[in-house]
Amino acid sequence: MRSPPSYQDFTANFDWNVAERELGYRPGSPINVAWMCSDRICQLGLANKFALLWEDYQGNEKRFTYDDVRILSNTIAQFLCMQGIQPGERVCLFLDRVPELYIGFLAILKIGAVAQPLFSAFGDESLLVRLADAGTSAILTQKKHLYKVRKIRNRLPKLRHIIVVDADPTSLQEREISFAMEQAPRVEEFSTYPTTAESPSVLHYTSGTTGQPKGAQHVHYSIIAQYLTAKWVLDLQPDDIYWCNADPGWVTGTSYGIIGPWSNGITQVVLDSGFNAERWYEFIEKYRVTVWYSAPTAIRLLMKEGVEIARKHDLSSLRHLASVGEPLNPEAVLWSEDVFGKPFHDTFWQTETGCIVITNFPGMPIKPGSMGKPFPGITATVLDPKSYAPVNRAGAAGLIALRPGWPSQVRGYWNNEAGFRAKFKNGWYLCGDRASIDADGYFWFMGRDDDVINTGGHLVGPFEVESALLGCPAVAESAAVAKPDPINMEVVKAYVTLKGGFQPSDDLELEIMNSIRKRLSPLAMPQEIEFVDSLPKTRSGKIVRRILRCREFNEPLGDLSTIMED
Repeated sequence: MRSPPSYQDFTANFDWNVAERELGYRPGSPINVAWMCSDRICQLGLANKFALLWEDYQGNEKRFTYDDVRILSNTIAQFLCMQGIQPGERVCLFLDRVPELYIGFLAILKIGAVAQPLFSAFGDESLLVRLADAGTSAILTQKKHLYKVRKIRNRLPKLRHIIVVDADPTSLQEREISFAMEQAPRVEEFSTYPTTAESPSVLHYTSGTTGQPKGAQHVHYSIIAQYLTAKWVLDLQPDDIYWCNADPGWVTGTSYGIIGPWSNGITQVVLDSGFNAERWYEFIEKYRVTVWYSAPTAIRLLMKEGVEIARKHDLSSLRHLASVGEPLNPEAVLWSEDVFGKPFHDTFWQTETGCIVITNFPGMPIKPGSMGKPFPGITATVLDPKSYAPVNRAGAAGLIALRPGWPSQVRGYWNNEAGFRAKFKNGWYLCGDRASIDADGYFWFMGRDDDVINTGGHLVGPFEVESALLGCPAVAESAAVAKPDPINMEVVKAYVTLKGGFQPSDDLELEIMNSIRKRLSPLAMPQEIEFVDSLPKTRSGKIVRRILRCREFNEPLGDLSTIMED
């Protein structure tokens, strides 16, 4: 087995144009993510190589070569053009992890439109907020999710087309169209729209502390960073069988569940099924998975299931393991070394960065619990929270910050320029997390610097939860905060004050839960509601979630001088 290059080898004389050269891109010429991930791979002589090996929860299988992906993405692209979808329009993918999600993503980009992937478990209100904000023109969905779209479509005047990938045409209503990808006439040739480096490509929604979710706008040039980080950090090699657990409704599922592997010409596997340790191990064994990109929540669930279930299976194909979404606790690193014979390598990044920015490289000595070191081409530091100057003392805490300018950096928030500008201070991009850097240059995560809740690696904004709670007749005020959880790291807890005439009870809690369950995704659902007489507020009346969070985590409350006294 080859020895991976050292961190010093990676960083020496680094320039992003190494990726430009390998991808055949010359600055100023057209660049289209979808063409790079399909047509280009076929031109490299890999047309008959498998791009996607797919299996669902029932064991049904489908296999697609790169030529299949090229032709089927052409087929969907032409269909979208026939519906009048124009370059720059937003097209939503509201699908389970079915092949149409992955191939449809490329099709949208081929016509120059903007792909807007959304988690299929979102409730209708969560879906409405994101479609309305983006002014989405079309949505691709399944009949199992169609009822959610029907509930909100009359509040979405810009939504012209609802495309259902698995429906009987006779069951559809106005504005709804049936389209069966594999039954449609295959389109061999399609002229990919000549997008350029700064053309919008993907619109991913991310949660914030205040206000509605923010649409992070990425561009086609992002592939430069996603290609190279997938190749170097995930150590993707031509013969690999790669599995990324992330749903493309989240940025990991597009950057490293579509663009990263397919731009490298890699065969990837997809399991459209929920967590089940036995099934996951069977899947790895069956497809001889070599590179596995998972999440700490999943790893902790596997740990909970025990070692014996893993040892029932031949997992010797696994060559490289990596983790994403939240801090990877040291116990998980040590456990994976025991069970798989190799550690999980933690990676740090977020929706706004578009690619891995701090990581444990293959072959790099791992310090269990550390995020690792910056990817070459990324200048990272921690800043003093008051002066926004770099903290130069080893081990001192600060705000994780990156020097702007890497290829996949988000170009803005949709319809929210002020929110985007607020992410930058003193020439640095602020990630919203706190960390320290040790004497060897390793970063150590310490926590969020805001009220965003990281549950199972997915960020949940308190505002969206609180808005849903305030839609309940009994709720006067609410505050959503993180609560520690051994599996998900954090879960959502809601503090609620009631309107006059309502009294706390188990029945009322159940009634509130049932009310908001229809509006939010399962991840955003509060796991606990605590009824209180009042919420902590500043003298200006702003609810201070920090105090409630400190109570949950048994942390010091800090300065309370601005808090209103009861």
